[in-house]
Amino acid sequence: MRRRLALAIEACIALALAGCASMSPEDCLTANWGEQGYKDGRNGLTPTRIIEHRKACADVGVVPDARRYRQGWDQGVLEYCTPANGVAQGRAGRPYRNVCPPHLEGPFVYWHQMGMDVHEAQRRVDDLDRQADQIQRQLRKEDEARERRKLRHELGDVERRLRHARHDLARAETRLR
Repeated sequence: MRRRLALAIEACIALALAGCASMSPEDCLTANWGEQGYKDGRNGLTPTRIIEHRKACADVGVVPDARRYRQGWDQGVLEYCTPANGVAQGRAGRPYRNVCPPHLEGPFVYWHQMGMDVHEAQRRVDDLDRQADQIQRQLRKEDEARERRKLRHELGDVERRLRHARHDLARAETRLR
């Protein structure tokens, strides 16, 4: 059930984003293409993002300055590709889009994965916490002894897995330090 709900939410988000332009007509008319490239690079977007900007701005007759955009992007991506940002992006569960220059990619990817490990461990803890809460609510409502035993056994299993997940989270956070 949860998986179906998550997939439905993801599909709605994807549809909403597909209908969104990368820039508003007003932004297109006042754009500083160096700054826009810098922002996109700083946010870890690929330099091909300019194609989306070109499409978004075509309706108002604006053509992005590709040279200035790329110069800005080249500067912005240097700020994105730091180890500290790799950790932050990973902890937030954001994917890496292979944008870092070769001399920065190794450290960024390493720290991004360390942050992603913490993110995934935290997600497992949160999922198991929710499962335990749900079983406890069912247990409070259940009157039948046989069903209560089954629920207590299930709760014990979830709590055991939760202890392991919390241990894994602590290890991932320790590795991150």
